[in-house]
Amino acid sequence: MKPRPSPNIWNTPELYELENRAADPHDRLAAAMREIDDWAGRTVLDIGCGSGFHLPLWAGSAAQVIGVEPHPPLVALARRRTRSLDHVRVLEGGAQALPVPDASVDVAHARWAYFFGPGSEPGLRELDRVVRRGGTAFVVDNDPTRSTFGRWFGRGFPEVDPEAVERFWSMHGWQRRQIDMGWSFTSREDLESVVRIELPPEAAEEALASHTGTEVDYAVNLWWRHF
Repeated sequence: MKPRPSPNIWNTPELYELENRAADPHDRLAAAMREIDDWAGRTVLDIGCGSGFHLPLWAGSAAQVIGVEPHPPLVALARRRTRSLDHVRVLEGGAQALPVPDASVDVAHARWAYFFGPGSEPGLRELDRVVRRGGTAFVVDNDPTRSTFGRWFGRGFPEVDPEAVERFWSMHGWQRRQIDMGWSFTSREDLESVVRIELPPEAAEEALASHTGTEVDYAVNLWWRHF
């Protein structure tokens, strides 16, 4: 199965880099993940790792880190970013057919990469295959029901049904923690550029016209499951 092109990082990785830097300035997501199941001394799999922005975070305490990314230009960027980290590998591949052995991963992570609820069953089956017993998988997803960005997202993508998404994850045995992570940009120009790659044009301009400054309250769902 061919990966579905990402409209943001595939086309404008430099702008997506700005977004990653602005997201979660207080590290609330990482803190919540560590509380649920720390990756220190373990093997971490980052699914849809993009340009490898989060790989150094996992590498700071993990024994081994594997990034998997389907888009070859991003694979090259991620490898360049982590070339000095001997315990990090970046492999080309997708969530539906992860290029790692059975029961070889302790902590799996996917952030805005393929996993959004209904339709992601092939990826969930792969998690069943690759995550060891005693391991944990995390999925970070937008929450359209809360926050300023949530409202923007809901207007831009009305086809996303948050109730259906919640039913899907619950049915598959996942739990949720709601995180208010926020966006904090260094300039208004950066914020505007990122909003325009994240939302359809009309929704982006409406959002920007309604909001001033360089910070946005932004709520996400941290879905997780122990294996």
